[in-house]
Amino acid sequence: MTTIDAQSDLRERIGRFRVLIIGRANAGKTTILQKVCNTTEDPEIYDIKGRKIDAAVVEATIKRGNHDIKNEMVFKSNPGFVFHDSCGFEAGSEEEFDSMKTFILDRINAKKLEERIHAIWYCIPMDDSSRTFQRSEEKFFSECDTGHVPVVAVFTKFEALRPVAFGEIKKQLNGLAKEERLRRIAQRVEEVFMNTGVWDRLCDPKNRARPKCYVRLENMNKASANCDTLLERTTFALDDEELRLCLVSTQQSNLELCIKCAVEPLVDRAHRQLLSLYN
Repeated sequence: MTTIDAQSDLRERIGRFRVLIIGRANAGKTTILQKVCNTTEDPEIYDIKGRKIDAAVVEATIKRGNHDIKNEMVFKSNPGFVFHDSCGFEAGSEEEFDSMKTFILDRINAKKLEERIHAIWYCIPMDDSSRTFQRSEEKFFSECDTGHVPVVAVFTKFEALRPVAFGEIKKQLNGLAKEERLRRIAQRVEEVFMNTGVWDRLCDPKNRARPKCYVRLENMNKASANCDTLLERTTFALDDEELRLCLVSTQQSNLELCIKCAVEPLVDRAHRQLLSLYN
């Protein structure tokens, strides 16, 4: 079977790669989805029966506090993805939170693979380093059962930590060469991030859901910014090889990711064979 035939067969069985994106307002979710799909256009929105919904109607319902997480967002530039937005529960709505929990439970147990959610991107903005882990994060990770669906923590607006770090060590930078100043600022950014304790709290063994990995995104408003790292981490967070191939097939222009996904299984197989020789 040719690569094209294999991808066609994969598409027929799995359909599109389905992502649930979660995060507070102004966490940068829409920008992330646009970068993933290489567009600046807004997505088209469809209800559960596949009927297109006017974007103005959706926005109006959200403002009234009514949001249907089952609605699908699809970008014309890359219809291989379908996205669901959790919009609502982060503001403290118990009804929206329960709706999201039910949606996740239904979709991880869906009989048809194309109806399941394949990955969850949980976005946490870092532009307020003292409030990175709020009640919404606590509720999601302590109460939600995501089954085998990998959760990727996405720390957005990571560039906001740089001025914080700079302010803390400003006096220590006097008289240092530029390279050394940059090195120390970068080191301090790492310390500021770790001091928030957000990663430790997300990975608390008591949590029902824990992220499989995390990604840092910064300066996403720049035209040169991309989500290659997010796509790569998501790909390797998937346990199902077919789902990996489905995700990679949406990124044909990302040659580096395609190569890594082709090579990684070969390396794993060789590693297992070597271990078997010594056991």
